[in-house]
Amino acid sequence: MGVLTGRTALVTGGSRGIGRAVAVRLAAEGALVAVHYGGNDAAAKETVASIERAGGQAFTVQARFGEEGAVERLFAGLTAGLAGKGLDVLVNNAGISSVNPIAHVTPEELARLLEINVAAPFFVIQRALPLLNDGGRIINMGSTASRIAVSTQIAYTISKAALESMAPSLANELGPRGITVNTIAPGAVRTDMTAGYTSVPEMVAGLEAITALGRLGEPEDVADAVSFLAGPQGRWITGQTLDVSGGTYLGPIIPT
Repeated sequence: MGVLTGRTALVTGGSRGIGRAVAVRLAAEGALVAVHYGGNDAAAKETVASIERAGGQAFTVQARFGEEGAVERLFAGLTAGLAGKGLDVLVNNAGISSVNPIAHVTPEELARLLEINVAAPFFVIQRALPLLNDGGRIINMGSTASRIAVSTQIAYTISKAALESMAPSLANELGPRGITVNTIAPGAVRTDMTAGYTSVPEMVAGLEAITALGRLGEPEDVADAVSFLAGPQGRWITGQTLDVSGGTYLGPIIPT
């Protein structure tokens, strides 16, 4: 039996990339996983099918963040799928990116980033609290963008820094219930969302050159860290940000 047998989990943005890897990993540990997605029905169904082929349990929940009533639609589907069970693990993974320097960021772009990357997970947590079991886990997907200066990600950085700032206050508030709240901060990870630069050999070489472990991340690298925080071994960690970047930009790498 896995360490999450008998537990339940919601992974937002769980149909592709890091979210899919997280959903698959939590299901492999025994959790019943709600795979949330915005619009790619085929990808969400394939994620669930993959989990079921491996002997796990999962179901899809559709809600497009940024649209009115999305959080309520998410929880209507979630409660139906849980069939009376509470929620044990909430992974706020859904998000969007930006590749514009400050001169090109429009008010509409910044507003959308804040709506989907900050407001949506905030209100998902708020709505989840009555459903979340004591001893539960909240894990938000941040980014090393809040630690490393990248001018073309300034609006994205603002949104991820805001998301990261939630954890300490929530951890203090929810600690009496035994609920932990943490942030995972991935570095460059190969997904369809990052294909614009991870498919360019020169950019990959540059990123590998500033990473202590010398390679880009894979979604499973991040999923392993989420599984750790979601499981019993993460019980004494709360209010923290866990950097999962292979040691990206720790300082000069000096050949020995």
